[in-house]
Parts: sequence; structure tokens; C-alpha cells
Amino acid sequence: MTIIINVIIFLAIISYVVFTLFNFFKKAKAGKCNSCGSKRGCSTGKKTL
Repeated sequence: MTIIINVIIFLAIISYVVFTLFNFFKKAKAGKCNSCGSKRGCSTGKKTL
């Protein structure tokens, strides 16, 4: 029984890691401005390429 619980916990951890890495690379591929959380504009006033 403990082996089943350990496997379920292990799969949950691996699934979370894959999900987090997928989101990270998806945002990184989008570029600097597209990965920013601010949708209204940049508050720094600096222009990016």
C-alpha cells in the first residue's frame, strides 16, 4: 500500500515539474514583453526591441 502512495506522490511531483517547465518555456519563447504580466503597458517607460 505504501508503494502505491509513494508512486502517486512521485507522479504528482513529476507532473507539476513538467507543467511548470512547459509554462516557463512557453513564456520565454513569447519574448520579453509578451511574457510580462502587465497587459496595460510598461510602467518603466523604457522601449524594448
